[in-house]
Amino acid sequence: MLFSALSTLLLTSLAPIVRAQYPNPGACSGDCFTHDPAVVKRADGKYFRFSTLDLIGIWTSNSLSGPWTRSGSVIQGASVINLPENKELWAPDVVYIRGIYYCFYSVSTSGSQTSAIGYATSTTLESGSWKDQGIVVTSTGSSPYNAIDSNVVNGTGPNEWYLQWGSYWNNIYQARVAINGEYVFRSGNEHQIAYEPSGNHKMEGSFIWKRDNFWYQFLSKGICCVYHPDTDPIDQVYHITVCRSNNPAGPYTDKNGVACTNGGGTTVLASHGNIYAPGGQGVFHDDAHGDVLYYHYLDRNVGVDYKQSKFGWNVLKWVDGWPTI
Repeated sequence: MLFSALSTLLLTSLAPIVRAQYPNPGACSGDCFTHDPAVVKRADGKYFRFSTLDLIGIWTSNSLSGPWTRSGSVIQGASVINLPENKELWAPDVVYIRGIYYCFYSVSTSGSQTSAIGYATSTTLESGSWKDQGIVVTSTGSSPYNAIDSNVVNGTGPNEWYLQWGSYWNNIYQARVAINGEYVFRSGNEHQIAYEPSGNHKMEGSFIWKRDNFWYQFLSKGICCVYHPDTDPIDQVYHITVCRSNNPAGPYTDKNGVACTNGGGTTVLASHGNIYAPGGQGVFHDDAHGDVLYYHYLDRNVGVDYKQSKFGWNVLKWVDGWPTI
């Protein structure tokens, strides 16, 4: 009990230091619920935000700060992927390629490796315009990875695309994909690009952002998504890290040169003040703000239940080739 009391005192004394490291999230008004968001700004200036749960919900706004309004879902009825929970889809990633928007999503149940990554296509982003195209990657109990939390990034040429995915188990894998019109074909060569060797490998949500001559792999690490703030060590709950590489296929290392496949990762954003467990991140370029890091987080003044998750965003700054907020 003495050790517990001392630990609590230490964490309390460090709290102001932790709070000083990060700015608060950018403003959000209207319907700000989100989890594992994806954000896209259409050419006409309209913002679209996509979220886990339901059938990949869609929210829209004329400003990144809102007000955000629910406008429907990507998938109607159920995913064409015949797995349990195909009416409650996870972790959207939306990318625009040659006139078509691709929304990648996951079908799974909590704690299971029986999972699949599917995708839908649209030319407008609007609810009701999406065509569900089916499976790209699957996993089972014998797979080294869990086929959820997908992301697509461009390589060195207009036809070079990479898909990364994974959560817990052996963490993050990547493979080349060919994208031709509405069709996405996985072309093999899968390999591990990030791994947390400790504990039960609390790493997921790989998102790779290309900038200049580097590819930056942002990751969510730590405890998610059932929280006990009074007992969970603050440095072990969800937070966002980054590694980079001069090759989209890796190897990725953090700012200190530690391999991302050996637990490496430079922290970009962590809990501070009332802002708790930020993660599920992505990056997009906004002509109004510059490069923007977006994510979900919890406000300890409101609560830490899953359905209290909020949309957060901050403008990224680049210092000596590394992102910071």
